[in-house]
Amino acid sequence: MSGQAYERIGSGYAGTRQPEPSWESAIVTALGEAASVVNVGAGTGSYEPRGRRVVAVEPSAVMVEQRRAGSAPVVRAVAEHLPFADRSFDAALAVLTLHHWTDPLAGLRELRRVAGRQVVVTWDLDVLERTFWFARDYLPEVFDRERDLARLATAVEGLGPVCDVRVLPVPWDCRDGFFAAYWRRPEVYLDPLARSAMSTLALMPQEPVERATSALRRDLESGAWHERYADLLALDDLDLGYRLVLAQQP
Repeated sequence: MSGQAYERIGSGYAGTRQPEPSWESAIVTALGEAASVVNVGAGTGSYEPRGRRVVAVEPSAVMVEQRRAGSAPVVRAVAEHLPFADRSFDAALAVLTLHHWTDPLAGLRELRRVAGRQVVVTWDLDVLERTFWFARDYLPEVFDRERDLARLATAVEGLGPVCDVRVLPVPWDCRDGFFAAYWRRPEVYLDPLARSAMSTLALMPQEPVERATSALRRDLESGAWHERYADLLALDDLDLGYRLVLAQQP
């Protein structure tokens, strides 16, 4: 994982990137009976399970500084070179971080080396492109960048032939402010602070982002957005392509 990016954009993560309870429950279930967990690309520690021995791996000082008092100890390292012996942990966790790793397949090999079970949260870009109105209709440039980044296919390839891929629907009031979290709250995409905690938007050129948000502002003010996407307002959650990939090594 690249720590340099988060030195620039990570200062607001603790305020806007809180754990989403439904995702947290899915992650705890996927971890099973694992008594020890290494959380790779841990960030501020949103999804670290309680009641287990947890070690966080995070290269960014900005992210580490935002971790709550009493949270898991942190090792400053990258996914591709985990400083642990083979099978040091029962499970390895990686939540929305794979796309920031310099060599995702090498990082996934490291997860397999240090733990018998791997739980990785990522996304299926094809589903996101079909279903997420903001990216599809206002900011299609985002897909030019995202197609070059690691995502679901990389996770499945890197974790081996037997993976369990589970859908993670995004509730309309999702507490974790990742890229597609506000699919039913479009006004949030007008907030620069909220956008700064979405690496997808914060790390791409800002000219198309500003153009997209200006168009969105006009559509919200005119009522065009609510007319075009009225069907979304009746939904409690939506499959936007986010996936939990679970693998158990022999």
